[in-house]
Amino acid sequence: MEKFADEALIEVASGSGGNGCVAFRREKYVPKGGPSGGDGGRGGDVVFVIRRNLRTLAHLRYRQFFKAENGRDGEGAGRYGRNGADIVIPVPPGTILTDADTGEVIRDFGKHTEEFRFLKGGNGGWGNIRFKSSVNQTPRKALPGKSGLQVRVRAELQLMADIGLVGFPNAGKSSLLDRFTNARPKIAPYPFTTKIPNLGVLTLDDRDIILADIPGLIEGASEGLGLGIRFLKHISRTAALAFLIDLSDDAYPDRFDILYKELEAFSPGLVRKPRVIIGTKRDVPGTAERLEDLKAKYPAETVLGISVFSGLGLSESAEVMAKLSGYEE
Repeated sequence: MEKFADEALIEVASGSGGNGCVAFRREKYVPKGGPSGGDGGRGGDVVFVIRRNLRTLAHLRYRQFFKAENGRDGEGAGRYGRNGADIVIPVPPGTILTDADTGEVIRDFGKHTEEFRFLKGGNGGWGNIRFKSSVNQTPRKALPGKSGLQVRVRAELQLMADIGLVGFPNAGKSSLLDRFTNARPKIAPYPFTTKIPNLGVLTLDDRDIILADIPGLIEGASEGLGLGIRFLKHISRTAALAFLIDLSDDAYPDRFDILYKELEAFSPGLVRKPRVIIGTKRDVPGTAERLEDLKAKYPAETVLGISVFSGLGLSESAEVMAKLSGYEE
């Protein structure tokens, strides 16, 4: 995951069709055999497919040109050329493909999950067997195959998750992800431990809830400060947000307001998502009073307190996340 890549610029090309063949039957006792040139094969297509085991676009960084196979030329004795093989390009869910030159959206794999056949290969050319007629028994004409198409494509990944974890550096997002899911993010007692987004699956009864932990935000993130701004787009598709507030931090009273303003400045739609405020590190002395202060300050919000260390409040938080993500029974 350290080689996380959420953008890639690639060129894709479909295969050209094979050329038609000019040939004539050459058989014993048949001095003037008719045309026998076969058609060329069709060029391969460019196909994008979803691979759910992929989490980044790093594989597109290592290979930036993808070309389908050309169709084979036709041959004598009426043999048609073989069709070219398709080029299949795997991408993770949430990938958006745009034309790098026009900016037009080609495909949004956040909305579509089926295979996408993007560029068709060129048709094969006709062999001279196609041009035989009553007035032309020995046609010496064949057609070349049609050329394939080539397009520059920008791939951009927006992670697909149910709940986005938002907070300042060292607020406990990675610890919560580690406790709730099978993800194993890097955890350390210093800021900016998380440098790339992490995904994990919280299984609650028979429900799977995908959580996304993005690098911590700081004041001014919407203007490019810190690490989190680059990854804010990854929570744009989430169903809901969990704002994590470190109750052991003396600046805890203002953290939610700052996070709210940064998200609103980046995209007003983010702050319209359902949300919950979770006060972390409840095992630290004095945090119980601070949690009550948060509840009093934000009476219209759902405010919970948890301790990843002791397990306090984790079950309630999981149930609230399930409801926010649309899994309410």
